[in-house]
Amino acid sequence: MKSTDSSAGPSGPALHDETSQHCDAALVHAFSFLGKRWNGVILGSLVNGEAGFSELKRRVEGISDSVLSDRLSELQAVGLIVRTVQAGPPVSVSYALSTAGSALIPAMTALGTWASNNLTSGPA
Repeated sequence: MKSTDSSAGPSGPALHDETSQHCDAALVHAFSFLGKRWNGVILGSLVNGEAGFSELKRRVEGISDSVLSDRLSELQAVGLIVRTVQAGPPVSVSYALSTAGSALIPAMTALGTWASNNLTSGPA
């Protein structure tokens, strides 16, 4: 007689719990970074190509120079943007999405679409 205990098979509750925990951990990790104020906006502002610091400052209204600098360093450190220094004179620095950053954009777009369709109130 076959066992009907689904926990014994490879797709039973034990595997589901393990997959769920991995997914939850991955989402927690992603949102701990992407949920940080300005990070998503900065990434979104680089969708149409590279930009220098001043251009990013204009695109991301309300961000201070020091916070923009900190966020750009963080985004570079995790590999979502690439910082390029071009020797001068004058020296210029530009920022662009990395391959990993570009791969994130469809998910951010989908999340934005979902938010527009399903969240009834704006940000607090």
